[in-house]
Amino acid sequence: MKKAFLSLLTFILTLPLMAQHEGAKFEKIDSLLTYLSVNNKFMGSLSIREKDKVVFEKAYGFADLQNKVAATPETKYKIGSITKMFTAAIVFQLIEEKKLALDTKLSEFFPKIKNADKITIADMMDHHSGIYNYTSDSVFMSDPVKLRTRKDMTDLIYKHEPAFEPRTTAAYSNSNYLLLGYIIQDITKKTYKENVTTRIINKIGLKNTYYYGKINPKKKEAYSYSFKDSQWALREEWHETIAGAAGGLQSTPTDLTKFATALFNGKIIKPESLAEMNKMDLGYGRGLFNFSFAERKFVGHNGDIEGFSSVVGYYAKDNMAFSLILNGENYNFNDMVLGILSCYYKLPYRFPNFSMAAVPDSVLKSYEGVYATPTLPFKIDVKVVDGKLRIHADEQGTFYVTAISNTTFTHDAAGVVMEFTPKGFILKQSGTQTVFTKKQ
Repeated sequence: MKKAFLSLLTFILTLPLMAQHEGAKFEKIDSLLTYLSVNNKFMGSLSIREKDKVVFEKAYGFADLQNKVAATPETKYKIGSITKMFTAAIVFQLIEEKKLALDTKLSEFFPKIKNADKITIADMMDHHSGIYNYTSDSVFMSDPVKLRTRKDMTDLIYKHEPAFEPRTTAAYSNSNYLLLGYIIQDITKKTYKENVTTRIINKIGLKNTYYYGKINPKKKEAYSYSFKDSQWALREEWHETIAGAAGGLQSTPTDLTKFATALFNGKIIKPESLAEMNKMDLGYGRGLFNFSFAERKFVGHNGDIEGFSSVVGYYAKDNMAFSLILNGENYNFNDMVLGILSCYYKLPYRFPNFSMAAVPDSVLKSYEGVYATPTLPFKIDVKVVDGKLRIHADEQGTFYVTAISNTTFTHDAAGVVMEFTPKGFILKQSGTQTVFTKKQ
């Protein structure tokens, strides 16, 4: 449920590959995910939809590792904060029904919350409310398996001071959407589960989406895992009462691409509501994020709960949606998405190299500094962080490189090779070489 912005880095410029047959890109995606899977880098499932046709769906690894139950495209995974997209859509439905408004004050429902008379529904939807994020309470989160009542959850929020004054800035808070779920219940006199089922799931025909409970493998529900001591280890299950409308749904990637396609094609809320939902301020929409890949701007959300990681993205120009859900993660999630989209759009992409060289700290430290080249308008800052080289390029992004020798480092997802010299480094990508000189 914690927020993790999805920032996809396409470093410098990439050049299109030579023409391929259309199926080749899906073969390459499958090859990439199979390669990562056999190297114990992930377990999970991917779906890609063009217009309303699923063009790729496949699962990798296990839904239940202990009993060797392989995952399939029908395997259901917890989706964490992608639930917020569903919650936001229901709020806009209530606004369309004149039962709520974006400027409705929180004090009408929860007057005991600090600043409730200043906080609006809109502030909660785009994380401008300043309400304390309950998942930041380490004592509370030390026991996520315990059943919590609505009173337990609201009392937790009541006791904390606001993070900031409403509308002075923005910061992600699961409390916003937990409370929006309670407001939906109060207005409709129905549970959140009933609302999401009737208003979205049944309305657009989702087959594998519902509010989660205790994981049941007989229903094709996946467990989640972390990778420890060279093997996958089962993660504990969070009780559904602590997730609520902020993160309580489970689904499949194929259902999520269907949901995203329906949402952005006006089948769930009206166009004017969708326009309000998609308004971005300080990086936040109303139940949505934007994230970029090359020149394309996707809109969607990501999720993180237990050992599950997920994303759903929609690109309007192509009417294309994709969703990736993992129940086991041992590789950078953003790099996986970057690889998938690079293969899909037929951009140069090199599969990761999992053979790593051990470089002495003294050598890594010698590479720290700021580098520049006269042919590009930005500088690159190199710094050692936790025994790795962190590369930050102004307005380009930040990433880490992998050592394959004392002088050569790679970022395979973007096809970048950096070869350090006494005076700087040579950056290689897509058949080009650029010399950067150390300035300080």
